[in-house]
Amino acid sequence: MQDLLFDFISKYISLTEDEKNIIISLNTFRTIKKGTILLREGQHSNEAYFVLKGCIRSYYMIDGVEKTTAFYTEMEALTPPCVINKAPSEYYISCIEDSIITISTPEMEVEIFNKFPKFESMCRILSEELLAKQQINFDEFKTSSPEQRYLNLLQSRPDLIQRVPQHQLASYLGIKPESLSRLRARITEKSKW
Repeated sequence: MQDLLFDFISKYISLTEDEKNIIISLNTFRTIKKGTILLREGQHSNEAYFVLKGCIRSYYMIDGVEKTTAFYTEMEALTPPCVINKAPSEYYISCIEDSIITISTPEMEVEIFNKFPKFESMCRILSEELLAKQQINFDEFKTSSPEQRYLNLLQSRPDLIQRVPQHQLASYLGIKPESLSRLRARITEKSKW
């Protein structure tokens, strides 16, 4: 498990054996079963997540209907806004596959940053990358049709098509499941020409 994390970190900074041992000693690795809800609407939380293996999603419940806003897969991080603003969560986070994640808290991060300032630099870079990615995703969502959103998803994250239940994928694309079925059929028909 930790080797997956260390391989990821090595893309940004090098780690000494002491640093690796300190990360391991924090005991942040968790194996979570499919269907587990990590965070509920209205709940307070101090936990941020990093997916080593598996898939988690964030979603709102609006008038009894789930509205999926994001999927997080291998080597992606999620810090719910409630961790930062100390308010109750406005949405849910759940595992849609058996997953291996790391769980950290702001206090753990401060401790690590104090001992190893290079981690703070790495986290800043990751935050900047994440912010840029989210802005691009938001812009693409707002400016594209459902068909274009699906085609963008096929190009940028094709693994989600196989990993995510169709009703969650449709919700993420902002359409109904039956519309997604028709859209897929139309795209398949076009590709035959």
